[in-house]
Amino acid sequence: MFEALGDKLTAVFNKMTSRGVLSEDDINTAMREIRLALLEADVALPVVKDFIAHVKEQALGEKVVRSIQPGQMVVKIVHDELVKILGNEAVELNLNAPAPVVVLMVGLQGSGKTTSSAKIAKRLNDRNKKKVLLVSLDIYRPAAQEQLAQLAKQINVASLPIIAGEKPAATTKRALETAKKEGFDVVILDSAGRLHIDQDLMDEVVEVKKIANPTEVLLVADAMIGQDACVVAKEFKDQVGVTGLVLTRIDGSARAGAALSMKMIAGVPIKFLGTGEKLDGIEEFHPDRLAGRILGQGDVVSLVEKAIENVDRQEAEKMAAKMMKGKFDLEDMLSQLRQVQKLGSLGNIIGMLPGVSKFKNQIEQAGVGDNLIKKQEAIILSMTKSERRNPDIIKASRKKRIAAGSGVEVHEVNKLLKSYEQMSTMMKRMSGMGGMKGMLGSAMLKNSPFGNMLGGKGGKFPF
Repeated sequence: MFEALGDKLTAVFNKMTSRGVLSEDDINTAMREIRLALLEADVALPVVKDFIAHVKEQALGEKVVRSIQPGQMVVKIVHDELVKILGNEAVELNLNAPAPVVVLMVGLQGSGKTTSSAKIAKRLNDRNKKKVLLVSLDIYRPAAQEQLAQLAKQINVASLPIIAGEKPAATTKRALETAKKEGFDVVILDSAGRLHIDQDLMDEVVEVKKIANPTEVLLVADAMIGQDACVVAKEFKDQVGVTGLVLTRIDGSARAGAALSMKMIAGVPIKFLGTGEKLDGIEEFHPDRLAGRILGQGDVVSLVEKAIENVDRQEAEKMAAKMMKGKFDLEDMLSQLRQVQKLGSLGNIIGMLPGVSKFKNQIEQAGVGDNLIKKQEAIILSMTKSERRNPDIIKASRKKRIAAGSGVEVHEVNKLLKSYEQMSTMMKRMSGMGGMKGMLGSAMLKNSPFGNMLGGKGGKFPF
């Protein structure tokens, strides 16, 4: 996400922060480079002009020029202006209305409306314990209604039965009646899209809106839409009236300048970011966190939230107990690899770690990625239970068999065993320090926020 933009901005900042003093020419040069980086990332020209004007005005001020670390001051100014463009603070989905609350999803065909509808329904069902009804109004795209019905089954959410040939207006009325009778909390209407904006599409959406009186009208847009983002945002804002944005495929585009453009053009907050194809691949939008990711400052808060949501608590506590005893075998290592996979792609995790994201390319080139984790998992699964529980018995002949079974070379089995030995040694050292409690009681961690975050209550992990 924003890899190209982030890399270019980091390069600009590295030049600035390496200098003790910044002249006006230095700042003007940096502004030109930032402007070019934003334009290449598909940020709309009017947005770029406003952004550069605000940053330049502050960067040329006495406070920056005379500060001890002028480069760092400019980085802070850019960060704060990015946060302003993206909306200052997170805005949650508005469910503050009498049930059933209606959410209308609008946008062009192929923007990801149907998948986003299912993702939001899953989130409301799982997190908010809301009874959700999914409704497809797309009678034009082949099998669109069946697609939503299948997604609803996968996430254990109800979908409105399909009546062939029924018009969107009639389906909307039927959905509202069903929702009232059967006590649904939220109705999500997945409207039809077109390959481009036309008046028939707008008229249909406006008619549905009048009938449904939705609390939220969410414009779903592909983050890779590029400069067309502004046209789409303006048309839907003027003709339909939207209350929020959902940006999809945000992790699939290195540029994704739409996120920086659409918020300003539509004048409404970004509510969600779609991250990946899985139905839990959606996250609430936090402007300050995204600004941090763009500038290579990481996003630890989102990473911790992902861990709390996805990591098996019982498994983590069982692992903590083993660590305290200094015990760690290959089955434990397998469990750890699977826990990491639940957090998403390794690239996304690296992007959330402060100071590490700038080394993302080097890490990937070194072969430390999702494929490596899958390969290591395959190697461990090719072992017998006794081998996993007692790795010391794995000698040359066993290594050959394991390598053949997992489709790798023997040296890769050796690499995994070496990694295991290093982890096992670390566990024993932790045990010698009194386990996790001993580590958390050490002078290094005692007063740090990480001590509290890792220790939680009673020395247990919070997830």
